[in-house]
Amino acid sequence: MNLKDIQSVYFIGIGGIGMSALARYFKFIGKKVAGYDKTQSPITDELVKMDIDIHYVDNPALIDTNYKDADVTLIVYTPAVSKNHSELNYFIHEGFTVKKRSQVLGIITKDSFCFAVAGTHGKTTTSSILAHLLKETGTPLTAFLGGISEDFNSNFVLEGTEFSVVEADEYDRSFLQLSPNVACITSMDADHLDIYGTDDELTKSFREFAAKLKPNGKLLIRNGLPIDGITYGIEDASDYCITNIKVEKGTYVFDIKTPFELLKEIRFNKPGRHNLLNGLAAFAMASQAISNTKKLAGALETFKGVQRRFSYQIKADHLIYIDDYAHHPTEIDAVYEAVKEMHPDTTITAVFQPHLYSRTKDFIEDFARSLAKFDCVLLLDIYPAREEPIDGVTSLWLLGKIQNDNKKLIDRTELVNEIKRCKSDILVTMGAGDIGLEVSKIKNELAYAN
Repeated sequence: MNLKDIQSVYFIGIGGIGMSALARYFKFIGKKVAGYDKTQSPITDELVKMDIDIHYVDNPALIDTNYKDADVTLIVYTPAVSKNHSELNYFIHEGFTVKKRSQVLGIITKDSFCFAVAGTHGKTTTSSILAHLLKETGTPLTAFLGGISEDFNSNFVLEGTEFSVVEADEYDRSFLQLSPNVACITSMDADHLDIYGTDDELTKSFREFAAKLKPNGKLLIRNGLPIDGITYGIEDASDYCITNIKVEKGTYVFDIKTPFELLKEIRFNKPGRHNLLNGLAAFAMASQAISNTKKLAGALETFKGVQRRFSYQIKADHLIYIDDYAHHPTEIDAVYEAVKEMHPDTTITAVFQPHLYSRTKDFIEDFARSLAKFDCVLLLDIYPAREEPIDGVTSLWLLGKIQNDNKKLIDRTELVNEIKRCKSDILVTMGAGDIGLEVSKIKNELAYAN
């Protein structure tokens, strides 16, 4: 498929974070863009402001005629969409070119120098840091991000086409569509077992991704993962290693040892050792193509962050409120440890919305263990996303597993009152579902109350 021959692009699931970045790309290069999503959101509102037509009812009759010429129209869909989706089946039946988001991403980036970030945790933050570092060194890049970067105020960056930055998503084996020049694997914890079945199959897929490198490509691996590559880590024998860590007024100060030099007194403002690793991974990736390592290291200090990735909503003497996308036990552990490192001797209330019935079922004991660490635990109902309910898999089941006397299953209408009841020094909201839509309401009500 030659993108030059395409005049119109129609997205099924256009409001997804990855899909919306592609929609922005095609709009920027002059294509007609429209789409469907089941839910109106801040993301779809932003796309509409760009003159992208979106409707929210699955009905082929609502598709504009500009997108009904199979010869010049590309259909892009997310694997989260049901196979019974009427519009998807209409386009398939009518002989349109229909491709998954990952396939289109592979086509767009194949002729660029491609940086691809893979891993079950850390993809969005690492790729956002990488895009920031490259921009700060004047590198002409296009970036497709899995979150809203606070540096770019977008999930899409277009500063040139010579280099590209993408998230290599393991869900549905999407990352096997990419052919990167420089790739990174941040983590390989068991996840998406509804797709892979076993942890071994997930690991096998990551190995297949590593084999997708272009000739002379470079693979960065967090130290300890069972794949060969250039390693990175903290206070260990990695090829790229952070040493001499200090915390000064909430900012990390550290050195980076590379295979070629020692860079001293580097500063980084995102809390958590997991974020230190994300920053190091981004630096190590960028340094495979950019020779000015001192400028790359210096740019780490100016990285602002990604929305919903350890994002401070309130930072006052009476209350600290942090919002995070954490939806896996390992991620919840990382948030807890980051809070305790940056704010020792405090009490913490955790509000958690489980994401997917299958993930809750697969990791029920780990979720319970991770959540039990907090001083107060407030659970919302499971966010189903693409899934149908699984018999017996509920937030009430998870609540019963949590070894903590100060816990409660609540309705979202009760959120603020229950948060106040817990009377903690720090509030953390976590989850990958629609809990993010509650953040501004919680922030405003808590700020007003104090």
